[in-house]
Amino acid sequence: MIKRYYDLEKLIEPNKVLIIYGPRRVGKTTLLDEFLSRTKLKYKLDSGDSFQVQQILSSQDFSQIIEYASDYKLIAIDEAQQIPNIGMGLKILVDQVPGLRVIVTGSSSFDLAQKVGEPLLGRKRTLILFPFSQKELLEKYNRFELKQNLEDFLVFGSYPEIITAETRKKKIDLLKELANSYLLKDVFSLGGIKGSKPVVDLLKLISFQVGNEVSLNELATQVHLDIKTVDKYLDILEKTFVLKRLSALSRNLRKEVRSKAKYYFYDNGVRNAIISQFNHLNSRNDAGFLFENFIVMERLKKQEYSSIYANNYFWRTYTQKEVDFVEEREGKLFGYEFKWGKDKPVKEPKEWRGTYSNAEYKIISQENYLDFII
Repeated sequence: MIKRYYDLEKLIEPNKVLIIYGPRRVGKTTLLDEFLSRTKLKYKLDSGDSFQVQQILSSQDFSQIIEYASDYKLIAIDEAQQIPNIGMGLKILVDQVPGLRVIVTGSSSFDLAQKVGEPLLGRKRTLILFPFSQKELLEKYNRFELKQNLEDFLVFGSYPEIITAETRKKKIDLLKELANSYLLKDVFSLGGIKGSKPVVDLLKLISFQVGNEVSLNELATQVHLDIKTVDKYLDILEKTFVLKRLSALSRNLRKEVRSKAKYYFYDNGVRNAIISQFNHLNSRNDAGFLFENFIVMERLKKQEYSSIYANNYFWRTYTQKEVDFVEEREGKLFGYEFKWGKDKPVKEPKEWRGTYSNAEYKIISQENYLDFII
């Protein structure tokens, strides 16, 4: 078993709720089960799919909820977003049962966050579990081997099942099932979407625009939906951990693009499954986009796991000068340009530090990318 970054033993606290968000099939249940297998605390594990658990924790009946947790030191609930009014039920548990620790998992930040936000104010800690990060995969590979396997990560991603699958065919079959059955399940249920075609069409369009600015007007025209509906779908896709939105940095309103956004997929393999493209990098024309998507998401994993507090943007002027990825941290701007190929040299746009004099700039390539993401 590849060790995950989070050690739940160090993160749980008495009379607090630990919330673990993340996409479906990313390993939340495995992480929870592994922790429970070694904890010395007396615990109860339940699922939000259980009708009985739903009845008890949504009842707001103090005596019933307190009795449910009596004699336990830890309550763990998988897929907690399935429980109506779960926030109030959890609040009663941590407020009324002295010393109780609670862990809940959810595959939809939208659904669960809506239910626990206000009731658990000051009573919770939130984690995001991603597909395996390169840092975590150092348990399985050394740095040389990570580089040797870079094409696999760009094409197939790093979901746990994909990393452990033994054949190329198995990886493809698992990714198709993951994209079509698991990830879109939350999207359709949360959005009240009856037909899958508009969402799938939208995801395909985004797939071909990774690393480029997205126009809602253009997307709406191509999928034959109004702009509000497209915006709603994109919001749900982000809250269900399919897409990640990157906004434009804009301080100089006359020169800088500020109204558009970029979208990245949480996992390269899911992106490729959406468009059914698993061919080798030397026979495809999107290797640079795959590298950019991979590096952006791996950097976000590093920020989350290493407590790097940053606001993230891209930067572009109306004269087409751009920086792929910008971190605002420590009172400074750090600009990064992602370069896959070795054919054309990349130069820092003079407008970048001309606009932001204290900014930094660095090119991230195949030679130095591991230092940026591990």
